[in-house]
Amino acid sequence: MTELLVHLNGELVPESEAKISIFDAAVSLGFTVTDSARTFLHKPFKLEAHIARLYQSMKVTRIEPGISPEEMLNRTTELLEMNLEAIGPNDDLWIVHNVSSGLLKMGPSPEQQNHATIMIYNAPMDLRGWQKYYSEGCHAVTPFSRQPSAQSLDARIKNRSRMFYTMAEQEAKLVDPDAQSVILDTDGYVSENKGGNIFVVSDGVLKTPTSENGLAGITRETTLEIAQSLGISTMETRLLPYDLYTADEIFFTSTPYCLMPATKFNGLSVGNGTVGPVSKQILQGWADLTGVDVVSQANSQVKSD
Repeated sequence: MTELLVHLNGELVPESEAKISIFDAAVSLGFTVTDSARTFLHKPFKLEAHIARLYQSMKVTRIEPGISPEEMLNRTTELLEMNLEAIGPNDDLWIVHNVSSGLLKMGPSPEQQNHATIMIYNAPMDLRGWQKYYSEGCHAVTPFSRQPSAQSLDARIKNRSRMFYTMAEQEAKLVDPDAQSVILDTDGYVSENKGGNIFVVSDGVLKTPTSENGLAGITRETTLEIAQSLGISTMETRLLPYDLYTADEIFFTSTPYCLMPATKFNGLSVGNGTVGPVSKQILQGWADLTGVDVVSQANSQVKSD
């Protein structure tokens, strides 16, 4: 495949030439906010909402990007249109934003001292790692690491400090290589997954944790909208592991795969141990909304290997 381009501080450069300083706050402090969208049929999905959330994260972290949301959207669209020429008609792309506070001199203050570093890139939407979970379900596992308290870092600030999430996911995979983490907060309530949100179906009601202790995911929001359009009752509420053990269905939601069913939770079967009807309904709802059957897209990527 032709090398994709990256938008770096207003310049279009090939991926292999996209470099930032080791003195950038992204490197020296891990001080970077982020957001990720994707295309369906080469069309960006809810890109304006993702950029709006990016700007909310920048406001709270006091990162001044130096450009308006409209200009960020224009730069993102320009890059995407050029990179779409390098992929096949049935393929899609990630749309990723990373913004740091820029170069930072060592000293007493972490405040922004230079222009922000704005990184926008696309990557092929590779679903092969999740493909089998659509039919088999994954194993949802609680790692022993806990979600940082909102008193320390609000989970609604989508950031690139991934040390905690990566360790939690590694801990889950010590139990099962096919595990996906169900991260709890310090009070024992269900929070989020390393890259998405968590849902359960109990007695016909679709439930998900509130955004008080987890990411206010755009895929989460869309899933609730799809469920409501299908006449499925929904509830945003606190959940404990007990609620997952006794659920009829469990699934995760995230930008790339939309919905990933779980058929085991900490070694016990979820419901009857198969992908449930509500999960299938909502996956079909995603296909109807976007024009892309992500299950078929994932299957075709595996077959083409």
